[in-house]
Amino acid sequence: MQKNKFVIFGNPIEHSKSPQMHNAAFKHLNLNNTYETYLLEDGNTLKDVFISENIKASNITLPFKEFAYIQADEVKGIANEIKACNTFINENGKVLAYNTDAPGFMKAIEDFDDIKTVLLIGAGGTAKAIAIALKDKNIDVTVINRSKEKLEFFKNNGFKTFLSDNFRLEAYDLIINSTSVGLKDEKYPIAMLKLENLFLNSRYAFDCIYGKETPFLKLAKQENLMVKDGEDMLLYQGVLALELFIGKTIDKETIEVMRKALKQ
Repeated sequence: MQKNKFVIFGNPIEHSKSPQMHNAAFKHLNLNNTYETYLLEDGNTLKDVFISENIKASNITLPFKEFAYIQADEVKGIANEIKACNTFINENGKVLAYNTDAPGFMKAIEDFDDIKTVLLIGAGGTAKAIAIALKDKNIDVTVINRSKEKLEFFKNNGFKTFLSDNFRLEAYDLIINSTSVGLKDEKYPIAMLKLENLFLNSRYAFDCIYGKETPFLKLAKQENLMVKDGEDMLLYQGVLALELFIGKTIDKETIEVMRKALKQ
């Protein structure tokens, strides 16, 4: 029997734990599927590669989520608000696109109580998903980013926006790093002193990076904040993506198989 092929597109991508998570689930569910990483050089080729490689479905990570939104034949659900997609489904040659990051993130922060204000660092596809998900829960979100251009989406959707080097220091319940700063280096997503001041007036810190304690999270811990990395977000967006892949709800046992695989 021919195996169905699933991949995750990204650049860089070698750090991704999605293959071990999804392959563990496929094995547990007795499905004849394979899931691999795919290093994509040019986001403009995303859809063409997806179709030409006969991929049944895929996840899409940095920096290609906006490319996925633009190139899809049909965008479903909250992805239309976010204008970024992290999941492709090949439906008889038609590319359907979804965003499971938004609900995955909200599931991941269930332990964080009574959040009213959030500072979101970064303005990429993941940030868009998080901002829209929080806005839908009537949570006040401020977005900061190093470059001005990417803030336009957030301005147009009614978010407060600032450039990283000139925003006003205020108190926020939750500080989120949605950038890749700290993944391959020991840097902070904004100046350390500013971050330190923010953490003094915050309760929670969340870093979308997983598998590493970033300088961002280390500093938050030093200031006694409750912290989470991106592992649960990865898990829950993966669960939702898997449900789209196979067309049925995933049970708790399979979710725990996926969680265990992430920790290997």
